[in-house]
Amino acid sequence: MLSYSAVQSELPLLEDTIGANFEKSVVRFADRDALIDVPSGRRWIYRELNVDVDRLARGLLAAGLAKGDRVGIWSPNCAEWTILQYATAKVGVVLVNVNPAYRASEVEFVVKQCGMRMLVSAPSDKYSDYTAMARGAGLSCACLEQLVFIEEPPGGLADHGETTYDALCVSGDTVPPRALSDRMARLDAHDPINLQYTSGTTGFPKGATLTHHNILNNGYFIGQLMNYTEADRVVIPVPFYHCFGMVIGNLNALSIGAATIIPSRRFSPTAALQAVQDHAGTSIYGVPSMFIAELALDDFQDYDLSTLRTGVMAGSPCPEEAMNRVISEMNMRDVVICYGMTETSPVSTMTRADDTIARRTRTVGRTMPHLESKVIDSVGGQTLERGVVGELCTRGYAVMSGYWNQPEKTAEAIDAEGWMHTGDLAQMDEDGYISIEGRIKDVVIRGGENIYPREIEEFLYQHPSIQDVQVIGVPDAKYGEELAACVILKPGAAPLTAADVAEFGHGKLAHYKIPRYVEILEEFPMTISGKIRKVQLREDFAKRRL
Repeated sequence: MLSYSAVQSELPLLEDTIGANFEKSVVRFADRDALIDVPSGRRWIYRELNVDVDRLARGLLAAGLAKGDRVGIWSPNCAEWTILQYATAKVGVVLVNVNPAYRASEVEFVVKQCGMRMLVSAPSDKYSDYTAMARGAGLSCACLEQLVFIEEPPGGLADHGETTYDALCVSGDTVPPRALSDRMARLDAHDPINLQYTSGTTGFPKGATLTHHNILNNGYFIGQLMNYTEADRVVIPVPFYHCFGMVIGNLNALSIGAATIIPSRRFSPTAALQAVQDHAGTSIYGVPSMFIAELALDDFQDYDLSTLRTGVMAGSPCPEEAMNRVISEMNMRDVVICYGMTETSPVSTMTRADDTIARRTRTVGRTMPHLESKVIDSVGGQTLERGVVGELCTRGYAVMSGYWNQPEKTAEAIDAEGWMHTGDLAQMDEDGYISIEGRIKDVVIRGGENIYPREIEEFLYQHPSIQDVQVIGVPDAKYGEELAACVILKPGAAPLTAADVAEFGHGKLAHYKIPRYVEILEEFPMTISGKIRKVQLREDFAKRRL
């Protein structure tokens, strides 16, 4: 039997835009909880949330934004993030998710690459000076016409091109509701509506372009497989800037009438469990390291988690011990594993609630409804027999429309028959369950963050002591993988430590891209053809750490 599966469903694909679908939920669940923002103490029922979404949407129209324009959101999780997600969808503006950990050069690259017209920015905090970096992007990027600050910065606004989130909402009062309904009527479910930047092996991120059809359906069918109803209350500690938060979280829950709960601005195991207890959470999300951190709390046993029944683990392989504890100690008997990539909206395979523990830890489940999966010989392209390891490919509604303004990169990822080549090595068993065996490319997955070593290497080459560098992923009990930089020093250079590299990268690289380990080598292992053997680098690193 060949390693191919196609899953049908009695439920048809949704053909709505995100805005139209949300309005259907508003009609059905008007007085039920939709959004609870724990840090600010605010909450919305569906009817109230729709009012605020529409007001902001009209504010975007007042700002002169046309269908297809790009608006960025650069913020940790907050209610304004969710409201902007739906407001941009209602006016057909492409929401650009900017990683809150990005630094100035990374933000400026994204702004220029997509031609962003407006950037909505969080207030500065101890982690990032968002205000200063946003203003820097405004000065260096001619396309960026407007900066919107969720809170007014200390010292006030600049005279030109800056406003506040509240003021943008107030400006919506000058736009009649008919203008918004007219705009919504001109939208199509297959229009691009979201840009998510993924790191590239060239060192520059690529903007995965996702449509209403892509992400709305993906969220909706995840919810269906999780048996969500309007009675569910979903605690979302994972970031909204990633598909995990905005698709598996927001679009999933709000398309079904469930409540979304923001426990904290950034992940806090204490805040996550407190939110479950205080708001009767029935579902909670996280990468495995998040669940491990929650289980490790000294007062874990003091939290009342009796309302939980399900949740999602994704981003990294789940240790079997952790899965057993999540089920038995957190009451999450129906917890599921989701697998995919940003380019597939993101989930292409998923376990089901009735799968065994072994399948929920050793596989990434079966193909999602309305999608196809196959495992191929990455060289010859032929579909392999089941049980044979090859490259996993995905086809169907969830595959992105392409990388923004990068047709060559799109053609490298999606073949002429519409198959998205994941770059992951996998095998499919006789029952259609898929296990991930490794990665063709050297992507490192640290706590759910995809990191491409080439980007880090290009940066470290700028260090005055480094002659050559190879960055690898090494096993880590907390994050799944950590980064290690294998370095050859320039002649006469002083010794280099991990602390030195961290200091060099501080403020220039997102924190999760800074290597935890630094190994000084005399030479790298090479193939006969002169290519560096990263597999051996990883093996040698492990031996030295024994």
